[in-house]
Amino acid sequence: MALSRTLLSSGQYWRNGILSQPPQIPKCREFYKSSLMCCRGSGGGGGRSLRPPNTVPDTLASRVESIKLETRPLNSSCLIRPAIFTVAFSTTSLACATIWQYENLRAKRLVHNTVEWFNNRAYKYGHWRNEANNWWNSLSEGQKVFYPICFLNALVFLAWKVPSFQTTMARYFFSNPVAKNNCWPMVLSAFSHYSALHIFANMYVLHSFSTGAVLMMGKEQFVGFYMAAAAVSSLASYACKVALSKPGFSLGASGAIMAVLAYTCVKNPDSLLNIIFLPMITFKAGMALKAVMAFDAAGVVLGWTIFDHAAHLGGALFGVFWAHYGYSYMHFQRQHIFPLWHQLRSKNN
Repeated sequence: MALSRTLLSSGQYWRNGILSQPPQIPKCREFYKSSLMCCRGSGGGGGRSLRPPNTVPDTLASRVESIKLETRPLNSSCLIRPAIFTVAFSTTSLACATIWQYENLRAKRLVHNTVEWFNNRAYKYGHWRNEANNWWNSLSEGQKVFYPICFLNALVFLAWKVPSFQTTMARYFFSNPVAKNNCWPMVLSAFSHYSALHIFANMYVLHSFSTGAVLMMGKEQFVGFYMAAAAVSSLASYACKVALSKPGFSLGASGAIMAVLAYTCVKNPDSLLNIIFLPMITFKAGMALKAVMAFDAAGVVLGWTIFDHAAHLGGALFGVFWAHYGYSYMHFQRQHIFPLWHQLRSKNN
C-alpha cells in the first residue's frame, strides 16, 4: 500500500471484502477482495496516501514530516535506476523460483531412494518440535507460503512501533521516487504496514487468494511471482508520480496482492464472488476484476489520492500478463536455466 502526503489517516478508507467460491479450484473455496489500503501518498507498492491535512495530522504523517531524508528533484531521471532494478530483480526472482523448483523435484527423488535420509527426517526430538512439525505438515502448500510472508510483515509492522527505528524504517521501508535510495524500498515497502487495520486487511486478502494461486502456480513460482509483482507495482507508482509531478511516500502489500487477485480472476473468470457483508449479491470474478481495474484506471486519470491507484493497476496488469504468458515464460526459463544450474552443481560436486 502506499503512504502519500495527501491522505489523512492510515486506516480510514478501505474497500469492502469480496467472498468468492470458485468451483474450479480444489481446497480453496474462499476468495476475498478486500480493502487495498494505502498508507502513503501518490505512489508505492499499493496502499493509501497521506497529504498535508487541514485537520490534526496522523501520527505516521507527523513522524514522517520530522524525518529528514536525502531527496532529489522529481523528474524522469528518477525512473532510470528503478526501471533497471525492476527488470533485474524480477528476472532474478523468477530464475531463483525455477532453480528452487528444480531442487525440490530433485530432493523428492532422492527421498524415495534414500532410507537413511528418510529416517533422520522422520524422527524429531522433543515434544514441542514434534508438535511444530506436525502442525507445519498439516498445512496446505498455500498456507506454507502465506505464513512466512505474514510473519515477515508482522516483524516489519512491529519495527515501526520502535521510535529509535523510525529513521531506518522510513529510509528502507517507504518507497519514494525522489529518495537517494529508491530501489530496494520498492520491494521492502511491500512488507511494510504501519496501522493494525492496514496489515490485517492486506494479510486477510492475501490469505484468501494465495491458496488458489499456489495450487495453480506451485509454491516456487508463486513466491517469485509475488516478489516480482511487488517491484512492478512500485515502479508503476513511481511512473505515475513522475508523470503527474506528485511526490509522495508509499508502503504496503496491496500492489503485489492485486497481482495475485488478478491472476486468480483471469484463471477462474466464472467463479462467483460476493461482497462479504452482502452475500446475496453475486457476480463473476472476471467482471469484478474489470470493474476494479476500471476504478483504478479512473483514479490514476482523475488524480484520486484515497488509494495508490497506480500501484494497484500496475499489480493487476502484471497479474493479467502472468495469467496469459507466465507458463510460457517459466518454460523458457527452465529450458535455459536447468542445464546451466545442473552444470554448475556438477562442477561444485
